[in-house]
Amino acid sequence: MTASVAKRIGVCGAGAMGSGIAEVAAQRGADVKVFDVNADALKSSEAMIGKSIARLVEKGKLTSAQGDEALQRMQWIGDLAEMADRELVIEAVIEDADIKASLFGGLEDVLPDDAIIASNTSSLPIGRLARNLRNSARFCGMHFFNPATIMKLVEVVSGPATDPSVADTVAETARAWGKVAIPVADVPGFIVNRVARPFYGEAFTAFNEQVAQPHVIDALFRANGFRMGPLELTDLIGQDVNYSVARSIFDSYFGQTRFVPQLRQAALVDAGWLGRKTGQGVYSYSDRADASELNAKPRDPSGADRELAGKVLGLKAGTLLESDGVLLGLTRGKTAANEARTAGKPVVLFDLIDPDNDGPLGYAVSDDGPEHVAQAVAAGLRRSAVRLTDRPGLIVFRTLAQIANAAGDAVFEHVADEEGIDLAMRYGVNYPFGPFAFADRVGRESLIASLRNIADESGQPMYQPSQYWSVK
Repeated sequence: MTASVAKRIGVCGAGAMGSGIAEVAAQRGADVKVFDVNADALKSSEAMIGKSIARLVEKGKLTSAQGDEALQRMQWIGDLAEMADRELVIEAVIEDADIKASLFGGLEDVLPDDAIIASNTSSLPIGRLARNLRNSARFCGMHFFNPATIMKLVEVVSGPATDPSVADTVAETARAWGKVAIPVADVPGFIVNRVARPFYGEAFTAFNEQVAQPHVIDALFRANGFRMGPLELTDLIGQDVNYSVARSIFDSYFGQTRFVPQLRQAALVDAGWLGRKTGQGVYSYSDRADASELNAKPRDPSGADRELAGKVLGLKAGTLLESDGVLLGLTRGKTAANEARTAGKPVVLFDLIDPDNDGPLGYAVSDDGPEHVAQAVAAGLRRSAVRLTDRPGLIVFRTLAQIANAAGDAVFEHVADEEGIDLAMRYGVNYPFGPFAFADRVGRESLIASLRNIADESGQPMYQPSQYWSVK
């Protein structure tokens, strides 16, 4: 097989994901058949896609003619034999290996020998799914992210038997549909579900340690460029779904500690507090309001406030600035109390990654004395200030450092390269920057030192730098 762009597409599964994939393909000129054994699901899919395309026409993103042509290129079928003329069939059914295996067997019975079968699985190994196929060389993963019509990332996963030209064709097809296609090794979690685990795990750790209230944790991430904070995102995803992925990744890596599930999240699942879908998760959705300190307008900054804030932003990694007898700096893994013991002066550390956003500025102090200096820096940045419990790496920095650690592991283990991982995290989960871009922003040597500081002061070996960082 040689790489090309598939034009005759089949999608098996008429749910939200399958319908989204089918719509993307049809809008980009492909001839699409959507298969499902459930006639009601097929009707719902057709109605869903019709409404979606109508909205795009209404907004001017498609002309009326383009919308009609996309719909005319689609068929909804209940007989798998009608897939016989397809070049590429994408499976998007329930995450059950036995159900998928039965479907793949049926597809092999009707498809030509040179047709490609792809799975949209987010968690099942491609090698395991392919093992009962008569021709496993034509099988690979084509993992879209929800909603498929909006999210740009597609992870193209090659199993042990996948023909390289098959993966190339799947990637070229995804790119022709306007997607960012990233080649990925067949490992648990692929790129995104593996590298993103600390985003959720660290937030629950901070919540459990009562470093800050949940709404503060989430607000700090939004203040550093993230569209949603990790705790509110788990409520949106569903605590049961997110926790299940955490357990799956942890078990698949035989208990590797960077992926340890969090007991606080397990307690939510046990209580049936699954997030928005149940009305209660980390937050209550019957009466949710953010705390007043996050809505408080920051004071008008003086010239001295702005000057001090500028000096803090200009600090080199690991250095502290003295002002009014207080040492100021950006967190790099040590606690403010430890920094103060070493320096013999009060210390304020800020949890700041991206100064160009709005929102609260998190900080920790070695004692109550330096509060006024912390408030001055926040005013100089035109932000409200939120005091955090003093802990190694604080919240946002510690999370992003551990994500970078997980990303380093992934490159070291040949899952993908640096560029592919950064693209995957930006386009798969909407991170404002990838983990390697973060490492370059703070300095790679500083990142390594910070991880060692967090590991030493927390007593947790899982924060020790990845072998990847150590050999770079």
